[in-house]
Amino acid sequence: MSEIVLDLTGLKCPMPMLRTKKALAMMESGAMVKVLATDAGAPDDFAAFCKHTGHELLSLTTCEDGVFELVIRHK
Repeated sequence: MSEIVLDLTGLKCPMPMLRTKKALAMMESGAMVKVLATDAGAPDDFAAFCKHTGHELLSLTTCEDGVFELVIRHK
């Protein structure tokens, strides 16, 4: 199983979601992606995205520097 890291810090909505969606489309089932984002709406956006698409949001961590770290498993 593979994992990639997408550093999307500094990007505003909808770019973090669009880039993550594009990366997931190229991944195999069960693969994981770690997303680093600073957009304040990212936690809610990614939770809704995963619920809607069937991908699994494994973790969400808010770092001290204002970066959200999200780990998503491809459905």
